[in-house]
Amino acid sequence: MATYPALDRRHFLQASAASLLAYSSTNWAQTTAQDQDSAWPTRPVHVLVGFPGGSSPDLTARLLAEQLGKTIGKQPFVVDNRAGASGNIAAAALARATDQHTISVMINGNMTIAKLLNPQLGFDPLTDFSPIALIAAAPYVLAVHPDLAQGLSGQAFIDKAKTAGQDWNYGSPGLGTVAHLGMELVKSRTGIDAVHVPYQGNPQAMQALIGGEIQMSLLPPAMALAQHKAGKLALIGISSATRSVLTGDLPTLAELGVADLNLEVWNAVAAPANMPEAIQARLATAIATVLAQPHTQQQLLEQGWVVSDTSAQALRQRIAADSASLGAIIREQGIRLDR
Repeated sequence: MATYPALDRRHFLQASAASLLAYSSTNWAQTTAQDQDSAWPTRPVHVLVGFPGGSSPDLTARLLAEQLGKTIGKQPFVVDNRAGASGNIAAAALARATDQHTISVMINGNMTIAKLLNPQLGFDPLTDFSPIALIAAAPYVLAVHPDLAQGLSGQAFIDKAKTAGQDWNYGSPGLGTVAHLGMELVKSRTGIDAVHVPYQGNPQAMQALIGGEIQMSLLPPAMALAQHKAGKLALIGISSATRSVLTGDLPTLAELGVADLNLEVWNAVAAPANMPEAIQARLATAIATVLAQPHTQQQLLEQGWVVSDTSAQALRQRIAADSASLGAIIREQGIRLDR
């Protein structure tokens, strides 16, 4: 039978000390993470917004910041507007942040296709951000000049647009915006061949549509509905997979034969990739609490947004879906913003 030498006292003490050190290190790391979680935030949290004051992302960020300050209760959440480059100036600042007290309210493009549109960007949204929570979403509305849709069903209008070919134009709030790419998706799935005319923003595209400079555009619901009520625009359908409480009985474009179209504009909270998971989790829980409150949902509804599944997982699914569908049209048509 094999025998083993007895462990001498010196080696026993060394082994015991090593085990104790390993246990203490692990326990210290766990305690430190828990302390960091419970202590956070230790100073004001900056909420970066890539658009100017009064814009839709700004209004949403201010609503959320105020409520998060009350919910977490330790430090204020302060909106920091860094407008420009379709939100990418603020996005780049978020990617560089290391203070664990900087987050951002972003729209679709900043979290999905920004790098595809401009490979020279100093950040990659798919690797440099941690998705925290989806805030809310809304479909686009295909709005058209009323003279063109008079007496026509939605399907009949789409057939008319196909026949018009490049004699018709459509407007967007700019090259590479989700509305631009969404309309290109509609074109690719219907045979419509209208020419893209980029404007500085949705208000300018809408005014061009009302004035007859262009024939159609994908617009936010609140904007489209107000002008429809005034008799200045006709509405054909919405870009989401299902009908929306924002637009009532207006059909989806998928119902009108635009195959597999499921596109919404959404906003979400992101953090730098280096933010500790414990802080991410705490932040996500606080945001979910805020967005579950009926008065918060009502305020967002009045701004033209619908709150649904606000989880980080729902946000990741949105990122994956948009990256796939919008990325495909970007690659297919070679759309770039760095030229």
